[in-house]
Amino acid sequence: MSFTIRILLAMFLGIFLGSLTNTFQNLFLFELVSIFLVSGLFDVIGQIFINLLKLLVVPLVFVSLVCGVGQVSSGTQLGSIGFKSALLYMLTTSFAIFSALLIASFFSPGAGINIESESTFSAPEAPSLKDTFINIFPTNPVSAMSEGNMLQIIVFALLFGYGLLKIGEKGEKIKNFFENLYQIILQIVNIVILISPIGVFCLIFNIFATLGIEIINDLLEYFLVLSFILVFHAFFTYSIILSLSKLNPYIFFIKMRETMLFAFSTSSSSATMPITLKTVEEKLGVGKSVSSFCVPLGTTINMDGTAIMQGVATIFIAQAFSIDLSFTEYLMVILTATLASIGTAGVPGVGLIMLAMVLQQVGLPVEGIALIIGVDRLLDMIRTAVNVSGDAMVSCIVAKSENKLNETAFNKV
Repeated sequence: MSFTIRILLAMFLGIFLGSLTNTFQNLFLFELVSIFLVSGLFDVIGQIFINLLKLLVVPLVFVSLVCGVGQVSSGTQLGSIGFKSALLYMLTTSFAIFSALLIASFFSPGAGINIESESTFSAPEAPSLKDTFINIFPTNPVSAMSEGNMLQIIVFALLFGYGLLKIGEKGEKIKNFFENLYQIILQIVNIVILISPIGVFCLIFNIFATLGIEIINDLLEYFLVLSFILVFHAFFTYSIILSLSKLNPYIFFIKMRETMLFAFSTSSSSATMPITLKTVEEKLGVGKSVSSFCVPLGTTINMDGTAIMQGVATIFIAQAFSIDLSFTEYLMVILTATLASIGTAGVPGVGLIMLAMVLQQVGLPVEGIALIIGVDRLLDMIRTAVNVSGDAMVSCIVAKSENKLNETAFNKV
């Protein structure tokens, strides 16, 4: 049985058995099963699996970036890679929210909803743009690593790698040390991949045992519209961009399928990063100097899936409260959501914080978030898969433009 089939089987079994447990949870036997499995055994296994993935993120980002920068020919090329990556991430995020607003306006998922309850929601306060830019630069790299502050780790790794690059032959032993360390980390990634079907099953089971699949019925139109736009953006928009760069989108998605399933199961771009980096380098043929920069940066600031949610949720909440938005306000939504993807990078609950910022910017009631929060956990799984595929797509495009893409490896199925 192939690895993809095992992951899919684990997911479908998790959905089926989790939904079954949720449906019959009030029965005596199922109540005991629910307590033992959902709150006990499966929760423990699922959290251990996530912790193992997150364990690898910080050392993998730092070591791979140092190795990647060490392979760059000059500081100019490093600047070129950074500029192209950031620009592509911003453009795809802007287009994602634009298409979300356009399609959601056509389907009108919130039309005719009668809101009677006084639902309340308070999002954590997002840092200002000024504080965000200041906090990109670490005062203590060890503290940044212990806290998992990805932007600060990226900056320190770039500086360290650039210093290593400048000392030339004197740094060869250190370069070799980091190369060997990188191979060790990849071996640990392989161990985690080996046990991943069990972890995926436990995570999916717990989600559906807790929420139940019937929760989708309450917001079916919103769920379907948002799911459609997410799938459309991943398989249509990304395919066009890849085709314009003369890369085969079919091959790309075939090789990304396992990583996208990982992202769907974990709902975390950060937790999936070790798998993403391994896939981008080994299967898609992206050079380490590009992948080690693009993937960590994309994991931090690239939120196409989340931006799409902002657009659809904004339309849904505006229609639910019978508030008409002007063309200028639609443009403001696009601008705010794009900037917020950077301004809220690394903040817990980032999707809902971004949405709160967007709603406040166009004068919509923030308490409207309470209407969609029930199904947000399920939709977050799809959003994460889109975000991860976007990281890999941009890595391939930038690598192609910098002649750092092994097209023979990319096209080999």
